[in-house]
Amino acid sequence: MVFFDAAGTLIKPARRVGDSYAAIAAKYGKSVTPTELFERFRVSFDDAPPLAFPGAAAEEIQVLEKRWWKRVVAQVFEPWGEFADFDNYFDELFAYYAQPEAWLLYPEVEGTLAALKQRGVELAVISNFDSRLVRILDGLGIGKSFAEIFVSSAVGYAKPRPEIFNFALARLQLSAAQAIHIGDSESHDLNGANNAGLRALIVDRDPSRANGRAGYVASLGQIVDHLD
Repeated sequence: MVFFDAAGTLIKPARRVGDSYAAIAAKYGKSVTPTELFERFRVSFDDAPPLAFPGAAAEEIQVLEKRWWKRVVAQVFEPWGEFADFDNYFDELFAYYAQPEAWLLYPEVEGTLAALKQRGVELAVISNFDSRLVRILDGLGIGKSFAEIFVSSAVGYAKPRPEIFNFALARLQLSAAQAIHIGDSESHDLNGANNAGLRALIVDRDPSRANGRAGYVASLGQIVDHLD
């Protein structure tokens, strides 16, 4: 079994985050530069608690997801004072990122997934994402490639916590030795998977950083050679 992270590994925003935030904000009378918004987004996202809701009922998850993101986005705009139409702005922003058109596959994704499937390898996703991910991956044409799509908001634990890996293994009736996890974050993906007993590889698409570094690949296509 190969587990994949999603954002930064399989998919990326179709537009830069700052550009999307700024363009939609302008429609609601808020003018901030894309660069400023991107820097604030990075800070606000990193400061946010894990996107996970332990013990929450299934019917509450989507409400909790949207509330979590609303707090993050509100923090993004804090330095610029009152945002009179923030609620409507946020609703449009949240809906935008639910659309498959807001995301792109990395160029090698489809070929890599096809090559793994041809070898009889089962695939799944473990991501610190929310319920929108299923629609996104389906819309991008790769959702059917995965036996399961595990998102932290529904599982109740986020990477690097071992519980999210253990949950996925138990659901698929696998031992840690039967799986490898592929992601783009050393802390969340490499360390998180290793701490749960899984092997892991990190994809860093800058060859100057990835080439020759143990546990790193410069393209998802290289993981096929690792498995062979």
